[in-house]
Amino acid sequence: MELIVLKSKIHNAYVTEANIDYVGSITIDEALMDAVGLHEEEQVHVINYRNGERLITYVIKGKRNSGEICMNGPAALKVAKGDKIIIIAYAGIKKEEVGKFKAKVVFPKPDNSI
Repeated sequence: MELIVLKSKIHNAYVTEANIDYVGSITIDEALMDAVGLHEEEQVHVINYRNGERLITYVIKGKRNSGEICMNGPAALKVAKGDKIIIIAYAGIKKEEVGKFKAKVVFPKPDNSI
């Protein structure tokens, strides 16, 4: 049996840009991606503190140490510049591995640095 568990979490990041004219996805500072083990094009869930919106998209690598968190495409209608968000990725692991697996979680500063 395989269970879906928390793999990666960026808790309380701030959106630096919302670009509706982009194809889609969320751009994330590469340093934040590395800190939690996110990969480009990996699926993530984004939760918005301001309005309770929860959406699913994929990751685009942003410039390292830029603090960039940009919501792209139609999702930019649900997340605005300055919003505080949580970014989460899940993984499927064997039931026997659940107790051995440890999710990577970061709590960035208000400028999205670690």
